[in-house]
Amino acid sequence: MPLEILKAFLTGICASAPIGPVAILVLQKSLSYGQKSGFVTGLGATTVDTTYAMVSIFALAIAQDFLEAHETAIMLIGGTILIALGCSMAFKDPFRKMKYGEEERGASIKDYFQAVATALSNPGAILVMFALFAFFKIDVDKTSFKMFPIILAVAAGSMTYWFSFSSLFGKWRRAIDIKAMIWLNRIAGLIVIIIGIALLGNGIFEMIFK
Repeated sequence: MPLEILKAFLTGICASAPIGPVAILVLQKSLSYGQKSGFVTGLGATTVDTTYAMVSIFALAIAQDFLEAHETAIMLIGGTILIALGCSMAFKDPFRKMKYGEEERGASIKDYFQAVATALSNPGAILVMFALFAFFKIDVDKTSFKMFPIILAVAAGSMTYWFSFSSLFGKWRRAIDIKAMIWLNRIAGLIVIIIGIALLGNGIFEMIFK
């Protein structure tokens, strides 16, 4: 059992590690508002990753059928959410009320729910979780209480990753010029917009030609 918990912990880290819209959002929050804001944003991603882990354990076949049946709708909705989020990041100045060296504003519940919405908009993330469970060969009796430590270990791995990620970039915020931070924020927003357009485009293509 300790080995299974360790593998689940590594699964949580690996599920969070890919650089995508959530990582970019956490980076932006950490640079803009400090480590606490970035970490709470990461917790939103942890919530979704943990949910996906539970789905992987309890209902893999059902989840795959659901994704296949609603793939187009998920891509359309997810792409729209990402484009809106990217525009907000690219064209708003989150530093307009900041002065160089100003204290970080701390965490906000808005940070958490932004990350939840961003993570849910990427249907491929659940497939990553399925693949990781298969890769690490995590074997848990679905009817046993032993599944709960596995779920908690996945959550702990994800939280550890986002705490380290937000701490690193939260410390950098005072070493970066405000103008440089604004441009980093705009670039991050444009990347999210591009990802959203690609996802939305795939959804439209699927709707028209399939």
